Amino acid sequence: MKKLYAEAIGTFALVFAGTGAIIVNQQTGGTISHVGVALTFGLIVVVMIYTFGDISGAHLNPAVTIGFWAARRFPRQSVFPYITSQCIGALLASVILRILFPDSKLLGATLPAGSDLQSFILETILTFLLMLTILNVSVGAKEKGITAGIAVGSLIATEALFAGPICGASMNPARSLAPALISIHLKSLWIYLLAPTLGSVLAMFACRCVREKGCCDSTLQTSCP
Repeated sequence: MKKLYAEAIGTFALVFAGTGAIIVNQQTGGTISHVGVALTFGLIVVVMIYTFGDISGAHLNPAVTIGFWAARRFPRQSVFPYITSQCIGALLASVILRILFPDSKLLGATLPAGSDLQSFILETILTFLLMLTILNVSVGAKEKGITAGIAVGSLIATEALFAGPICGASMNPARSLAPALISIHLKSLWIYLLAPTLGSVLAMFACRCVREKGCCDSTLQTSCP
């Protein structure tokens, strides 16, 4: 149960800080800025990885959990409980943000700026790169493990910086689902549920191409960074 609590709290923090930054930026005339929002997402992930990484693996993302399962580094029976905990944490964050900012129409929901296909492709590639990074920094030398949180958080911030204005750079079904449900803006939600999942699974195949044999066919590893 402690792992599930950690996933719920960690995902709560991610959605509360990340989408909260979007809301505050909108309501204060851009004082945080797009750069600030991107850095907020990246930094909160870094903090949560170092806070809960040794407890639950700090997946904080259903796509990451599915990616670890596809790579055979996470037990099948734990996938649903992890995803449920992540979604509960994300929904709680959006509910609190609704109470704090009742005038916010979208609550930081992710919506395509262009076509659905454009955002679907972008989200797939962004999550592919994210999961590929996570799979590679979660194995190997001890020094790599120590800096894993920085690598993952930096990539999230980088991807949000250049792709955020186009597709939202969600890379996380729970992060997109929660504000969409609470604000009742479900348009194009399917993109942010399917694309990250697809990208995460594709990353497993790429990881097999570049890592040593046995990288993604063992259940020995069950955690993120």
